[in-house]
Parts: sequence; structure tokens; C-alpha cells
Amino acid sequence: MALYLIGDVQGCDDALERLLAAIGFSPSRDSLVLLGDLVNRGPDSLGVLRRVMRMGGAARCVLGNHDLHLLAIAHGVRPPHRKDTVDAVLRAPDRPALLDWLRAQPLALLDQIHGEDLLMVHAGVLPSWTAQQTLALAQEVAQMMASDALELFLQQMYGDAPEQWSDQLSGVPRWRVIVNALTRLRFCTVDDRMEFKTKDGAAAAPRGFQPWFEVPGRRSAHATVAFGHWSTLGRIARDDVIALDTGCVWGGQLSAARIDADTVSGRLRTTLVQVPCPQTQNPAS
Repeated sequence: MALYLIGDVQGCDDALERLLAAIGFSPSRDSLVLLGDLVNRGPDSLGVLRRVMRMGGAARCVLGNHDLHLLAIAHGVRPPHRKDTVDAVLRAPDRPALLDWLRAQPLALLDQIHGEDLLMVHAGVLPSWTAQQTLALAQEVAQMMASDALELFLQQMYGDAPEQWSDQLSGVPRWRVIVNALTRLRFCTVDDRMEFKTKDGAAAAPRGFQPWFEVPGRRSAHATVAFGHWSTLGRIARDDVIALDTGCVWGGQLSAARIDADTVSGRLRTTLVQVPCPQTQNPAS
């Protein structure tokens, strides 16, 4: 049995099919985690959702910002962007089942593999959060999303404020910070202040900010944190971080990492498999 992590698919169902074939994925034998942004910008978001749903318990995912955007459009609280490619999902006869399934997905997953913690999110983890706290905060949002409060939250989900985490936050501001961190974060400060304007690579950090995974004293550093979201970052594979958004919709690669335990170092080891993707979005857009 093998565990595979896959970066941002973003509606590229053909690439996903080719990648699953390349790793020899078997739902009866293997397990799969998709690191968010299953939909949007690529040509076949509907195909991706149906494919992953058919895998049942063999496939899990965490929600990304584009997945939440689809829910906001579907609930009528956000108009589609001109570059969105989710119309087929919204018109599909199985739309209710697809959206209910998406709504039920978490913002974070935490597995233990041979005694090592593997934390999986779409974007990032604030420096003051441990892996266990990250999971607990994600579960708070999951409970809200399963309730009647979802539509109210979707109406107020967009925005950068509060820009800093505090344990004292409550209600919509608390949920927004959690969602922003787990689905949008790239750069932050040591005291959990987030910056969302900069989308370039790690070297482009604004003054006073760092890539979230480089902040000294980050409390989740004991775990291996796997994430996507940051296509300009490129692939990273180190003991504490696995970055897997390799720009599928921009004409890059769709990447899968097989996760195994390294018996020498005691940390997790990754084996990378990639398939090329045709460009479906203009990087300058």
C-alpha cells in the first residue's frame, strides 16, 4: 500500500488521469491526498470532481481557495470571474452531490506514518500553530461549513482582515483568518501577520516578511508539512516541507509524491512522479 500526494489539479482531468496511470495508482491498494484546488482555471473541473468522488475512501483532499470560490459562486454570494472554468459543474445534473461532497472536505489533514507527523494543507501554516492546533482549527471551520452558518460565512469570506492571528478572535473574523492561512498564505511574520499581495517566489518576500515555512521557531516544524498553492515557488522536498504546486494550468507539470519512511534519517522520504501539462492559462493573467 502506498500513499501519494498530488498538487494543484485545477480542473486538469486529463493530466490527473495520466498521472494516476504513471504512478500505477490502485484504489483497492493505495491511498491518495489531493492538496486543494481541485477545480477552476483548467478545462475539466467537472471531470476531476467526478473522478475523485468515484475513488471513495481511497482519495482524500483538503480544500483550496478555488474550491471555496466554487462554493461561493454556487451559493450565489460571489459572481463568477471571467477566467473561471466551473460552469460545467454548476450546470451538471449531479451538481447537488458534487457540491455537498466538496463542502464536506476538510482544510487540513494530519496523518502519522511510522511515528512521523504528516500535515497536509493547501497553502500554509502560521508560525504559532502546532500541527495539532492546525488540525483543530481546521475542524472548527469544517463544523461551521456543515452548518447553516456556511452561507453567512461565504458572504464574508473574502478579505485580508484580520491580517494577524489571535486566540481571542471569534465568529467570522476567526474563520476568515483560519481560511486565509490554510488556503492563501505565502508570506508572514514571526508574530503571525500575513501578506497576500505578493505572489512571486520566495526571494520576493516583502520587507519584514518571510515564506511561512522559513520563519524561525515555527511550531509545526517537527512535522512534515505538505502543501500546494504556490506555483512560483516550485517544488520543494525537505524533511519538514513538501511543496507540490508545479504549475499545471500554466503549462508546467502535475506532480505526485509517494511518501515513505526513511529508515536511516527517521523522517519521511518522497519519490516524485510528474506528467507534463498543456498551458491552459496565461501566466501574466
